[in-house]
Amino acid sequence: MHTCGECGREDKLYERGRCDRCALARRTTEAMAGPDGAVPANLQGLHDTIVASVSPRTSLNWLRRGAGAPILSELARGSVAMSHEGLDAHQRPRAANHVRQMLVAHGVLAPRDEQLHSLEQLNAATVAAVARPEDRKTLAAFATWRVLRRVRRRAENNTGRTAINHARNQVLGAVRFLDWLADHDLTLATCTQGDLELWLATGPRSRHDVHHFVQWTSARKLSAKLTAPPVRSGPGEVLDAETRWEIITGLLRDPAVDVADRVAGSFVLLYAQPLSRIAVMTVDAVTTTPSEVTVRFGAQDVIVPPPLSDHVAALVATGRAHHQGIGSPPTSRWLFPGHLPGRPITALRLGQRLSAYGIDARAARRAAQTQLAAQVPAVVLAEMLGIAVRTAVDWVHDAGGDWANYAALATANAEPT
Repeated sequence: MHTCGECGREDKLYERGRCDRCALARRTTEAMAGPDGAVPANLQGLHDTIVASVSPRTSLNWLRRGAGAPILSELARGSVAMSHEGLDAHQRPRAANHVRQMLVAHGVLAPRDEQLHSLEQLNAATVAAVARPEDRKTLAAFATWRVLRRVRRRAENNTGRTAINHARNQVLGAVRFLDWLADHDLTLATCTQGDLELWLATGPRSRHDVHHFVQWTSARKLSAKLTAPPVRSGPGEVLDAETRWEIITGLLRDPAVDVADRVAGSFVLLYAQPLSRIAVMTVDAVTTTPSEVTVRFGAQDVIVPPPLSDHVAALVATGRAHHQGIGSPPTSRWLFPGHLPGRPITALRLGQRLSAYGIDARAARRAAQTQLAAQVPAVVLAEMLGIAVRTAVDWVHDAGGDWANYAALATANAEPT
C-alpha cells in the first residue's frame, strides 16, 4: 500500500504516485478539455459523473480504449458539432450514439426518440429508392401523413415506447405492392380488387401488410375501393399452469436470481405485462407505504402482495446502477435502466435475460391473461393491459369470467406453494 500524492489516500497506486481515482480525474479532464484547456461548462456534469464512477479502472480503460472517448474529445474541442446532427454524421455511429445518450442524460442535448428517428431515416431511404416518380410521390405521402403521423401521435401519448416494426412493414408492404403492379403493367389507378386478391393469394402472409396502404389510397381516391384484410394471428403457445407456477416460485424464492429479473419476470407471469411496457416503466409507477406496495400498470394501481412486494421495494431502493454504462447519471428514473446512459433496458435484452429462467414471454403472458380474464372485469383488464375493451370482453368470455365473480386481482392472492 502507498499514499496517493494528490488525495493522500492509502491505496494501490495507479500511475506516477496517483491512485486510480486521481488518475481518472486527470485523464478525464485531459480528454474533455476544450481549446482553452478547460472542460466546457456544459460538459462539466458529465465530466464529474465519469470521475465519480463506481469503478475508476473501468472508466480509465474506457478513456484509453473506448470508441466513444475520442468522440467526446472531438465534441469538447469543437471539431464535431455538439448536436444530434453532428453525431448522426460521425463515421462511428454506434460509438456516437453512446456518447449521444451521455449528453442527453446530462442535459447537454435535448432527448430524441431514436426509434422514431431511425424509422424516419429508413422510410426516407426506401422512398428514395423507388424509381417511378408517381409511385415515389404517393409512397412519400403515405409514409409521412399516414404512417409517421400515427407513430408520432402514439409516441407523444406513450411512456417511452415507439413500436416501429409494424409501421416499417406498412411502408415495405406498399413498396412491394407497387413494384408488383409495375411488373404487371398496372398502376394504382388501374388496379382492381381482383388484381389485389391475386397478389395476396400468390405470396407470403406478409403481403397483407398492404392493408393500411390500400385503405389510405382508397380513401383519397388514388385507387379504386380496394380491401386487403389484415392477417389475424392465431392464439399462439400458452405456458401450462404447472410450469408457470414453478417458474414463479423460482423467481420469488431463489436467492441467486437478480432482483430486476425477479420483478420483470413476475410482471409477465402474474400480471400479463408485455416486455415493451415493462422495459420503459419508471420508478414513479411504484408507490411504497409502510402498509403496502402498489404498481401502476396502464391506468390501474395494483396492490402487490408479498413476497413480490418486497422485491419491488428493493428494486426501487437499490436500483440497477451496476448495469449502467460509462457516463450514466448516479440515479435513474427507469425501473430497469439499460446499458446506454439515461436509457431503459430494451425489450429485446429484457427478453433475453428472462429466457435464462425458462420464460418465453409471449407464452407466459398468454397464460397470465387467461387467469386474469377469469377473475377481472373486462374494463379493468383492458386498462391494465392496454388493450381494447372489446378484446378484453372476448378474453373474459372465453375464460368463463364475468363481473359477478370479481373480488380482486388474481395476483393479490397468488402465493406459490
